[in-house]
Amino acid sequence: MSKSLLKKLLLSAGTVALLSACGNGSDEAANENSGDTADSTEEETTIRIGASNTPHAEILEFVAPKLEEEGITLDIVSYTDYPLINSALDSGDLDANYFQTVPYFDAEIEQNGYDFVNVGGIHIEPIAAYSQRVDSLADLEDGAEILVSSNAPDYGRILEIFQNEGLIELEEGIDITKATFDDIVENERNLQFETSYDPALMVQLYDNDEGDVVFINSNFAVDNDLNPIEDSIAIQVLENSPYANIIAVNSEDAENEAILKLVDELHSEETQDYILETWGGSVVPVSE
Repeated sequence: MSKSLLKKLLLSAGTVALLSACGNGSDEAANENSGDTADSTEEETTIRIGASNTPHAEILEFVAPKLEEEGITLDIVSYTDYPLINSALDSGDLDANYFQTVPYFDAEIEQNGYDFVNVGGIHIEPIAAYSQRVDSLADLEDGAEILVSSNAPDYGRILEIFQNEGLIELEEGIDITKATFDDIVENERNLQFETSYDPALMVQLYDNDEGDVVFINSNFAVDNDLNPIEDSIAIQVLENSPYANIIAVNSEDAENEAILKLVDELHSEETQDYILETWGGSVVPVSE
């Protein structure tokens, strides 16, 4: 082989090597840029959360702008049918939910085997008694009809109201969060407790003047322009109440950073002030 031909071949091989090296560098840069884009996308998180219309969804809407500043978007899905919300969380359609009290949460886990975790109590909604026939529970006559929803975890706090009024006595030592109407041991006025109604229908029963007394959850009351503080004839005592409304998630998300940031924002002083100012004591914030 001539020296000139050998020289040309060496130059050609060097050019190919140089081009290959440049090409690999571009690929690596592209991959690095692609990785940066992926990391940036991962930093933006969406939490799909199921909630009752009032006050839960409204409270979530209040904190949403603050969370967006931290790259967290709330996708709020409103419900009126309680059982559907936990079912959606269990199936993975939701990342979290915000609607239920601790006793309801515990009962749902026991009955359905959900693998849920309570990541924080946010507020308490007192349940209250409403009537168009009497001004107080003390005015109830013998055999009065008391309308209660089918939501069994609420029974204990309703029974506690009647016991505090001296109208019934419960079995001694009963856990009030698990009490039922079968635990009444004294009922001198023969009060009739009807418990077959959907929680969302209780306001309509009250408006139609059905029953001597109707018990309504505060979320449904305030959503229908009823003020539990001003319009009720009796209301649940909130001191040391175990009925906080909580954020629930699947156990695998118990330490999810975005979820924990949501809870922190809901516990913030600004959010708690908003709750108190908006509902005037009908909804009371908690911080644990």
